[in-house]
Amino acid sequence: MSNIPTEIPSLGLNDGNSIPMLSFGTGTAWYKSSANTKVDRELVESIKTAIKMGYYHLDAAEVYGTEPEVGMAISESKIAREKLFVTTKVINGIKDIPKAFQASLEKLKLDYVDLYLIHAPFFAQSDADLQAAWAAMEQIQQSGKAKSIGVSNYSTLKTAKTVPSINQIEYHPYLQHPELIAFHKKHNIATAAYGPLTAVTKAKPGPVAGYMKLLAEKYYVSEGEIALRWCIDQDIVAVTTSRREERLSDYLRAMAFKLTPKEIQDISQRGQEKHYRGFWQAKFDANDRS
Repeated sequence: MSNIPTEIPSLGLNDGNSIPMLSFGTGTAWYKSSANTKVDRELVESIKTAIKMGYYHLDAAEVYGTEPEVGMAISESKIAREKLFVTTKVINGIKDIPKAFQASLEKLKLDYVDLYLIHAPFFAQSDADLQAAWAAMEQIQQSGKAKSIGVSNYSTLKTAKTVPSINQIEYHPYLQHPELIAFHKKHNIATAAYGPLTAVTKAKPGPVAGYMKLLAEKYYVSEGEIALRWCIDQDIVAVTTSRREERLSDYLRAMAFKLTPKEIQDISQRGQEKHYRGFWQAKFDANDRS
């Protein structure tokens, strides 16, 4: 494992809290079906390894089925709770958010989470449903058991007493959400990216491939680290994961350099030449870039 002296930076949120800008995710590759209640020891050990490497931001969700593993890894790591930033999300239990939240806390073996998100808006039949869910989120934050609250895959402000601190969305050069990002900036809502490596993995080849390869050679890193740095240099939190310790170590190299403003712009411009959505395809029109 390489020795990376650079710590993962943090981003300030609109509620005064801060969020580490590189997160170890427990979805996608680690996802468990609701019928699978067996503990995934590989995941537990991977989380413990990630924590030792300095990945203090752990991203979980009710629907991933991995909250128990996150809780075990935290407990077995013997790390001070205040060093960690734990995110989880609600979707299955959206009709009773307080109950779902308490169940998540119990699985995580925690007294509080640092960030609690509504995982997606697709449960709602009307704006009233969205606002009722957000009101329940506000109450949870007021209880002190969730330091920050936010959304994923949408933004909502109507009747909101508390502006969401963050919106976690699929974000990469081939899905840049220009109008949504502008909305975030206008209302001081942070952006987190899931699928940040998409352009250099499952959406490859594409118009950014050759340029990102050149940048990887310039900075002596992989194209994956360029993809992560492109997010971080735009003040966007990157959520990624791997089963391989070596790859997690490599991702930390993205903390050791910065892209120039022109390089960031060049990746963005090339990315606009292609559209690719890797998640929630059934919920969006094929040409929807929002």
